[in-house]
Amino acid sequence: MIRLHNLNFKYRGATDFALADMNLEIGEGEFVGVIGSSGAGKTTLTYALNGVVPHYYGGDFYGRAEVNGLDTIEAGPAKLSEIVGSVFQDIDGQMVASIVEDELLFGLENFGVPRKEIGERLAMALETLGISDLRDRAIATLSGGQKQKVAIAAIVALKPRVLVLDEPTGELDPKSSVQVFEMLKKLNEDFGMTVVVVEQKIMLLCEYVRRLIVMGGGRALLDGTVRDVLQNAEALGAAGVSVPRVTSLAVELKRRGLYAGSYPASVPEAERMVREVLA
Repeated sequence: MIRLHNLNFKYRGATDFALADMNLEIGEGEFVGVIGSSGAGKTTLTYALNGVVPHYYGGDFYGRAEVNGLDTIEAGPAKLSEIVGSVFQDIDGQMVASIVEDELLFGLENFGVPRKEIGERLAMALETLGISDLRDRAIATLSGGQKQKVAIAAIVALKPRVLVLDEPTGELDPKSSVQVFEMLKKLNEDFGMTVVVVEQKIMLLCEYVRRLIVMGGGRALLDGTVRDVLQNAEALGAAGVSVPRVTSLAVELKRRGLYAGSYPASVPEAERMVREVLA
């Protein structure tokens, strides 16, 4: 579905490459999390998947990026948007209408969806995100979590095969953050949508994604299952990533010679670890 081959990109006027010899393959239906410190190249990676670089943000672009067999240089953002739906960090900046229904209609009409399908798609997207009751609401009156759901619904209505999100819970409280990831899980499992999400809340991310990519210096420093990546606590620390507290606890227990097992990837696993140590 997604393939990056020796991809290098440097923004115009920058001295360092935001992506450097980036090689990556993501299969259809995967649920992938991307983490890394500030400046690691996470946002630029999302831009490479939807064609924002180098078409909107110019610079030096080398290598190859393919999505569903399309070369992003040849296809461009307009064509890619039929396959890749993107939700950016600045939700308010992504909104184009004042009413929820109009926000969804904007994309459907611009994509030339047949009129007889528009109503069905609009209702489907609102129902899928659990926001049918917001259909006639003014966007300015919505909470941050509700706006995030509307932004995702507007993308879901277009039925993309890939959904790319850049820190979707950055300004949300814990409850709303969980709701967003529950929605992403549903889209991935029920609709087979490939989901790539950049996120700073690593513990939350680890509870939902099945694959974790750690970015640093424009490269994928670590790439594997959540469990495998968390075993590299020292490498995560060196990459400027704050490891989950359950992992930090395991590291300390190992340092003291109290635990010899694998690092837990969730709170229930951490509970079992502690019970084992106490026993």
